Amino acid sequence: MTAATDAEIAARALACLDLTDLTDGCNERAIETLCARAHTPKGDVAAVCVWPRFVALSKERLGAQRIAVATVVNFPAGGERVAEVVAETEQAVADGAGEIDLVLPYRAFAEGRADVAGRMVDAVRNACGGSLLKVILETGMLREKGLIRRAADLAIAEGADFLKTSTGKVEVNATPEAASVMLDAIATGGRPVGLKAAGGIRSVADARAYIEL
Repeated sequence: MTAATDAEIAARALACLDLTDLTDGCNERAIETLCARAHTPKGDVAAVCVWPRFVALSKERLGAQRIAVATVVNFPAGGERVAEVVAETEQAVADGAGEIDLVLPYRAFAEGRADVAGRMVDAVRNACGGSLLKVILETGMLREKGLIRRAADLAIAEGADFLKTSTGKVEVNATPEAASVMLDAIATGGRPVGLKAAGGIRSVADARAYIEL
């Protein structure tokens, strides 16, 4: 099989990209700039990903374009306050978020409290309604392949539409090794689930490593 060209890889990566601004200093002007960049001569990104408070503005700025608005909940710490995260999710959906990126309570999961993580994912899945749920495993903090696999299995079982590697806020973010483990879980999950690699992917060569998995 002939390897894909860099241009082909770039086009595929663009179509999968969540164009993101989750910086601490993000403001309305930054969101307007972000949304303007979402449509390019080479095609549209998959989504813009913003803080919950900017969902409505992003939805307004994107207008009729077929670009989703994604937002983050329980981010980036991956806490355990289910009711607060559910309320945050419900508000984001009401504001127009088509995708919810939930940080798994990864510390609780790593400590053996899978029930805590499971309740969070299940509750947020229900709060999403028709919006997609992406569960961020924070694989750089879970570290061990076995732990990453079990977290992926749990997220799939509780209704995730996508698994996502990382918040981009820790020292170790996406790695091909972690993505491979997650893909193995998806392959045996019994239903279609997507994968999002996040954090540290800055070039066509970086993207190729994941697209060719």
